[in-house]
Amino acid sequence: MSEYKNILIYSEASKDTLSSEGKELLGGARKLADSIGEQVLCLIAGKDASSAAAQAIAYGADTVLCVSDGGPDGNREDALCQILEHVVKTYLPRVLLVSQKNVDVATRLGFKLDTGVCTDCVNVEMNAETKQITQTRSVYGGAARGVFTTRNAPQISCVRAKALSPLEYDGSRQGTIEPVQVPIDPGQFRTRTVSEVKEEGTAVKVENASIIVCGGRGLGGPEPFNTVLKNLADALGGVVGSSRPPADNGWVSKALHIGLTGKIVAPSLYVAIAVSGASQHMAGCSGSKTIVAINNDREAAIFRECDYGVVGPYEEVVPALTKKLIELKNQKTA
Repeated sequence: MSEYKNILIYSEASKDTLSSEGKELLGGARKLADSIGEQVLCLIAGKDASSAAAQAIAYGADTVLCVSDGGPDGNREDALCQILEHVVKTYLPRVLLVSQKNVDVATRLGFKLDTGVCTDCVNVEMNAETKQITQTRSVYGGAARGVFTTRNAPQISCVRAKALSPLEYDGSRQGTIEPVQVPIDPGQFRTRTVSEVKEEGTAVKVENASIIVCGGRGLGGPEPFNTVLKNLADALGGVVGSSRPPADNGWVSKALHIGLTGKIVAPSLYVAIAVSGASQHMAGCSGSKTIVAINNDREAAIFRECDYGVVGPYEEVVPALTKKLIELKNQKTA
C-alpha cells in the first residue's frame, strides 16, 4: 500500500455548483488528509465539471480532476465506473470516498480493483500510524454500530449523506485544476436507463431542511399530516416528514420517509410526533442537532433518544404548541 497516497473523492455537479454530498465528502477528506500530511483530490465528471472546479477548491480540494465526458446519460453508471477505474489506477489514492447514492458504482469498482468496499458509512477516521481508515456503519438494522477496516488499497468508503460536515467556503484557497481524458468504451456498457420519472415535491426537500416535523404511525391516518403537522411546520418555518409506516401505508409520499431505508437527515430541529423511536427510524435522524419528541406513551423508545420530550396526546399538545409559536412570532413583529 506504500505507493498509494492522498484522498480522492467523487462529486457530482450541476452547472457551477457541487452537490451537497460532494461538499460533505470534501470536508471529511480534508480532515483525513491533514492528519497524515497528504492532499485531497476531487474528481468531477460531466459537462459541468470545469465550471464547478473552483468551488471544489474553495471547499477543500487541492487538485480537481475534470473529466468533461461523463458518458451517455442512459449509461451513466457504466461510464462512471470506467472513469473512476481509470482515475484510481492513474493517481493511486489510498482512500476513495463516494456518496452512498453511488453505492452501485463503488461496489462494481471494488470488484474490478480487487479491494473491499464499506457501504453506508456514518463516520470515517484515519489512523495516522498505519494510514488506514476506520469506517463506522450501522449494523443489525440500526440497533448497533460496527467499525471496519479495509486491507487492500484503495480503501473505498460509501458515506451516508449528512454524516460528514462540509468546510466553510473559502474563496481564497489555491489549488490545481487538471483536465483528464478517459477512454470510455461503450462496448463494456451493461445497463441502460430507459426513462426517469420525477415526483413532484415541496420546494425544500426533506433531506435538505433545517427544521423537520415528523409524524409516525400513531397519527392514525393521512389527515394529521396535512393539518396538525403542516400547521406546526409552517409556524416553525420547516417541512413535514414521516417515519416508515405512514409512507408504506400511502398516507404520505415516500419522498418524506426518514429512516435507515429512507432519507437521512440532520436538521437543526427535529420534532417527532407519534413516532415510536425504532432503531431503523433513529438511524435516519440521529444526526439532528435537537430532537423533540411528542408521544402519549411515556415508555416509547423515542424518549431515550430525544433532547426534550412531551408526554401527551398530539391532538392537544401540537395545536397548543403551534398557537403559542404564532403568538410569539406576532409579538416579535408587532
